Amino acid sequence: MIKGITFISAVASAGTPGAEFDRLTSLFSALGFEQGKGWQDAEGRGASFLAPVGNLEFVTGRPPAVPPILVEVTQLDHIHALVEKWLLVNHRTEEIATILSTPVPTHWTSRLFTVQLTPEMKLGFWQSENPLHNQPAAIEGDLSAANMRFAIVTTRWNTVITDRLLQGSLDALHRSGAAKQDIEIVRVPGAWEVPSAARTLAESKKFDAIITLGCLLRGETAHYEAIYNEVARGIGQSQQETGVPHAFGVLTCETLEQALNRAGLKAGNKGFEAATAAIEMVSIQRKLAAGNAQVKK
Repeated sequence: MIKGITFISAVASAGTPGAEFDRLTSLFSALGFEQGKGWQDAEGRGASFLAPVGNLEFVTGRPPAVPPILVEVTQLDHIHALVEKWLLVNHRTEEIATILSTPVPTHWTSRLFTVQLTPEMKLGFWQSENPLHNQPAAIEGDLSAANMRFAIVTTRWNTVITDRLLQGSLDALHRSGAAKQDIEIVRVPGAWEVPSAARTLAESKKFDAIITLGCLLRGETAHYEAIYNEVARGIGQSQQETGVPHAFGVLTCETLEQALNRAGLKAGNKGFEAATAAIEMVSIQRKLAAGNAQVKK
């Protein structure tokens, strides 16, 4: 089985023995390559540099438009500046223009620059401009709530906060296509009662997801941590045992000001975020179920 690919390049030993070798190894180290196992004997020495991914590409029909060694990077302009700084040590400024090109767009949705490191070695450094390049394939949920049913459990305690969370959730659901008749709102006295109501709604099997909202303030609740732990445990247990996604929108804050900020004043709306998470989880579950059905056929 193939494990990897290695490109071996000889480095000229003209001038001070080993000087060019040392310069190249220092450059590749500065560029961020992981150093592999080197070697040295009476006749010479070698240095190995590792990259996470290796490719072997064959071309026919026309000469390759790029150097034989291509290095993919994520910060092309930064790499260009590092290489230019390295070249300045042993080259006049006017010479660098003939050795180092500027980053330019390519016809394959990327940017590229080349550098003649030694007479024998020309490298190309490139960065993809495609945001999906090299992203691993994954099943992801869509943010369409059409034909989905949701239950929202919210509290009467701290309504100055929970009403804002509720409005955020409704906003997210309606923006994503959920119909008004497909959303049921249940109000409970406080956060302690949220898991019980969520469990009852989930067991009814009438809803695709449950959105839980609440607010606990440490400054107002002496047994804050005990309540929070039980609320979180109860919601999580309900989700695991019923198989119905539960979105967690229960705030745990030190002060009322912090809670207001997380309920839409400054730091986004946790209710909105919980609703979008619920939509995505329903979508993922449907895709996984469809995939399992295909496998069984």
